[in-house]
Amino acid sequence: MVKKCLGIDIGGANIKVADTLNYARSWPFAMWSSAAQLPGFLEKVLREAPPGENLAVTMTGELADCFSSKAEGVNVILDAVEQAAKMKTVRVYQVSGQWATVEEARSDTWSVAAANWHAMARFVARAAGGPDMLLVDVGSTTTDLVPIIQGMPCTQGQDDVARLQAGELVYTGVERTPVCALVDRIPYRNQECRLAAELFATTLDVYLVLGNLPESEQVEHTGDGQIRSRSAARTRLARMICADPEQFSLADARLAAEWIAAAQARLLADCLDQVTSRWNGQVQQVVVSGHGDFLARHALAEANLPFPVRSLTEEMGRVVSRSGPAHALAVLATEEWVI
Repeated sequence: MVKKCLGIDIGGANIKVADTLNYARSWPFAMWSSAAQLPGFLEKVLREAPPGENLAVTMTGELADCFSSKAEGVNVILDAVEQAAKMKTVRVYQVSGQWATVEEARSDTWSVAAANWHAMARFVARAAGGPDMLLVDVGSTTTDLVPIIQGMPCTQGQDDVARLQAGELVYTGVERTPVCALVDRIPYRNQECRLAAELFATTLDVYLVLGNLPESEQVEHTGDGQIRSRSAARTRLARMICADPEQFSLADARLAAEWIAAAQARLLADCLDQVTSRWNGQVQQVVVSGHGDFLARHALAEANLPFPVRSLTEEMGRVVSRSGPAHALAVLATEEWVI
C-alpha cells in the first residue's frame, strides 16, 4: 500500500498545502513579522490537512527580510518543518529536480531556496504533455515564466537574481504588489493625478474593483487592514491620490483600476517577449495557472503571442491551481520517493 504524501510550499506571505487528490489550502502567514510562530503555525496547518506519512517541502519564505540571509531563512524554515512534521518522512525539493533530506538541504541551502517554480513546471509538463510550452504561473506576489522544452524546465536562470535578470521571475502579482510600483499617476476627472508613494493600495484593490477577485470579510494583504470588499478597495485607491471616499466614486475607481491593470499586463507582456524570443519558435502552447490566471491571459493578449492557451484552473479547479506547487510536490514525491 502506497503511503500518503502532503506537499507544502512555505512562502513569505502564504503557506500552501495539498495532497495528490482534491485537498488544497492556502493559509496567509506574514513571515517577515511572525517567523518565531512558524513551528506552531505549521503544526496547525498539518493538523488540519488530511493525514499523511510523508511531507514534501519547498519554500520561498527564506527571502523575508527578518532573515539576514537566505541561508538563515532556509535553516529557520527547516527547523520549523522538523518540529511540525513529528514522525513524518520529510524530503525537500531541490532546483535540480532532486530530493534532499533535511540534513542535505541544510548543507546546500542554495539548492532548495525558491525551487517551487521548478516543481510546478515539471508537474505541468507531466500533466499537460504534448508540445513544448511556456508555463505562466501568476500568484499573489510573483509571476513565473518557465519554458518547458522536451518535458523539462529550460530556464536561463536558476536562482532568484538570475531569473529576474532573464525575465523568468517577475516580482508582480494580483494581490500584494503596491499600486505605486506599477504606475506613478492615474486618470482622475479628465486629468492625470500623480500618486502618493505609499502602501495605501495594492493590486488586490485593483482586481476587487474590476471583479476578478472575490470579496470577503478577510483582511490579509490589504493596505489598511480592512476587509477585502469592493467598497474598501475604492477607499484604498482613493487614498493613493490623497482623496477621501466621497471625492472618489466607484466610476473613478474603475477607471483607475483599468489603467493600473493595463500597466501590469504590459509589464508581463514585456517579460513574455523577453522569454519567448530566446526559443525561436520552439514554444507551441502556453499553460496558465495560479489564481491570477486572468492577468496571464491579459498579458498574453497584450503580447499578441500566437499560441493556444490551456488553463490549469479550468482543468484542475481554482483551489488546486492556487496551491499548484504544493499539489505538484505531492504528486512528484509520490511518484519518485514515497514507498
